[in-house]
Amino acid sequence: MKLTNDQIDQFNTDGFLLLKDFAKAELCDKILEKSKEHIKLLKQPIESEEEYLQEDKSDITLRRLRQVYDREEVFKEWMTNAKIRPILKELLGETPVLTLAHHNSIMTKMPHISSKTSWHQDKRYWNYEDDNLLSVWLALDDEYIENGLLEFIPGSHKMDFENDQFDERTSFIGDLEKNQSVIAKRVHHNLKKGDVVLFHCKTLHYAGKNNTDKAKISFVYTVKGISTKAKEGTRSDYKEVVLD
Repeated sequence: MKLTNDQIDQFNTDGFLLLKDFAKAELCDKILEKSKEHIKLLKQPIESEEEYLQEDKSDITLRRLRQVYDREEVFKEWMTNAKIRPILKELLGETPVLTLAHHNSIMTKMPHISSKTSWHQDKRYWNYEDDNLLSVWLALDDEYIENGLLEFIPGSHKMDFENDQFDERTSFIGDLEKNQSVIAKRVHHNLKKGDVVLFHCKTLHYAGKNNTDKAKISFVYTVKGISTKAKEGTRSDYKEVVLD
């Protein structure tokens, strides 16, 4: 599958692109079934809400299953999907490479208790020599505002920001006056099972709390161009898989 010129232009302009009904329902169901098994067991490695919020609590609320590439064959099957490779190559401009240091996760928003995900740019958490990275988000079921849908700021991957617009955890400060005009441009698109969103590593994005009675479970991984190098000795300098 290849993108149209309009789709490529949209990604380059907005910093994200929605691909409706991309993954088959059967694949999504298989991924979801295996994900729930790992979630039930809290199978390590994981990230908890308490860890994310830097709270010292004995309770554990799962935020994500980490390092999923090596957990199940069906997870690896999706991350190396042949259908999406030419799309990733078009957007990156060169051979795509899975960077397993970042994302490579099953993301969860548990009913009522999961926190919101603040506005942020993924690149500010990572250590690469350039910005030619994008993430692939797969909806395993319906996603909408009430259960914590992703929202984006179109064009934010091309905006120049100052360090004081982010807090010490690199979140974009929502109540800062000069940030509010940027956040006012937020957009969202409800997702159905099998929908995929591709977004640039510098695109500002956000997700609210899950206010429904059902867990929201999604799959996200990140790719980079083959010439994009991780900075040596950083967390980003980790195992990679070339998708040639």
